[in-house]
Amino acid sequence: MSLGKLYGVGLGPGDPELMTVKAARLISEASVIAYHSARHGRSIARSVAEPYLREGQIEEKLVYPVTTETTDHPGGYEGAIADFYELSAKRLAEHLDAGRDVVLLCEGDPFFYGSYMYMHERLSSRFEAIVVPGVTSVSAASSVLGRPLVQRDEVLTVLPGTLPAPELARRLADTDAAAVLKLGRTFSSVREAFAEAGKLDDAVFVERATWGQQRIEPLAEVDPSTVPYFSLALLPSPAYASRQSPAVAPVSAGSGGEVVVVGLGPAGPEWLTPEASAELSEAEHIVGYGPYVARVPQKAGQQRHASGNRVEADRAREALSLAAAGARVAVVSSGDPGVFAMASAVLEQVAAGHGTGVRVRIVPGVTAAQAAASRVGAPLGHDYCVLSLSDRLKPWEIIEKRLDAAGAADLVLALYNPASRTRTTQLADARAVLLRHRSAETPVVVARDVGGPEEDIRVTTLGDLDPSTVDMRCLLIVGSSRTRAENGIVWTPRSY
Repeated sequence: MSLGKLYGVGLGPGDPELMTVKAARLISEASVIAYHSARHGRSIARSVAEPYLREGQIEEKLVYPVTTETTDHPGGYEGAIADFYELSAKRLAEHLDAGRDVVLLCEGDPFFYGSYMYMHERLSSRFEAIVVPGVTSVSAASSVLGRPLVQRDEVLTVLPGTLPAPELARRLADTDAAAVLKLGRTFSSVREAFAEAGKLDDAVFVERATWGQQRIEPLAEVDPSTVPYFSLALLPSPAYASRQSPAVAPVSAGSGGEVVVVGLGPAGPEWLTPEASAELSEAEHIVGYGPYVARVPQKAGQQRHASGNRVEADRAREALSLAAAGARVAVVSSGDPGVFAMASAVLEQVAAGHGTGVRVRIVPGVTAAQAAASRVGAPLGHDYCVLSLSDRLKPWEIIEKRLDAAGAADLVLALYNPASRTRTTQLADARAVLLRHRSAETPVVVARDVGGPEEDIRVTTLGDLDPSTVDMRCLLIVGSSRTRAENGIVWTPRSY
């Protein structure tokens, strides 16, 4: 006897007419129809599929032992649910072993927070398992709201409401559009996260999208006691919203806002200066490379604009454009913004004619070189040179010429951007140049992730330096002929 097939069938968001033709056919043809329900016995999935059921089908009701209530299971909630899934899989396997096809009904899409996936992972290695996609609740909410989710280059983030409110706020602040699912008891913390991210006024609550009793309200006005599990919070396309808003009066010449380029220091909040912290708190918009924006403390009403690592010019123009409309904008950089960072990028765009009428200020930060030096002593105690080994914005010939000059001048060197996944030869070449002028015993500090969770500080010599152990998160300090290293302490005397 041949084995039966397992079908995970997505039913869509609730309206039976939004089910796919394939889903309807499989439901009507299956020998066994399985569906989940709470202990009250009613199944939303079965009610959606009911128009396509036929007489004589075997129905397997998979009743959750626990939902929101407590349990005396020795493994707690997780243990009770794990046992339930194992038992459910065995019940379905009995039908499949007997050659009966099983359709497991799933609201929305089976692989989008769907309960089907737990049966799939337990049974797909033994039986043929076929997944039939369905319309998700996110798409349904967008359609009944009459607002697009995202357009052009916008980013949509889908989040579970069970995340801690601070983490949820951080992710909401870093995206253009969002859908937050699994509300119910999480609603208050979800609304708090939207407020903290400065996006509460733009968010919409959608309950039972496409059902006869659907509800749509501004998220800020919803009574938490009325929120069921089958609801979501939607932050639709900001571009569409801006086109639907009343026109904003043009900003008169000279009335532009301000761009403050802020240095965050090399790592966590302990490296942030009070001046930088105050500027970040006052800003209406935070603009920067995604990981740096994530380091800025959340503030209600503050808008965040995170981007990739190689779009400095685009980032600067975005900040100037926001400020030209009258906003106060903070552009963030790691370390000091004037050292291989965003200060020059912003000023270059001002020189190119962007941001007319916008004031630009620079707020310094602790540099990576200073942080690395502090961990070993005082290797920068005398004259030193700061040099980037990245040849992305300047040719290697220029870098080699400057290395040769600094080596001949007997300067200590702080080397930024020593290596990356695509730049694997530059550090070895730089080492060869410096060995023309320095002894192989010259002290070298290799500092990785200073102030971060993976901080690693090593003191070696120019002769023993292994370029393969260095990556983009490292900074190197190469001593002069006067630099000394004893017992892990490195310093360069101030007198000759």
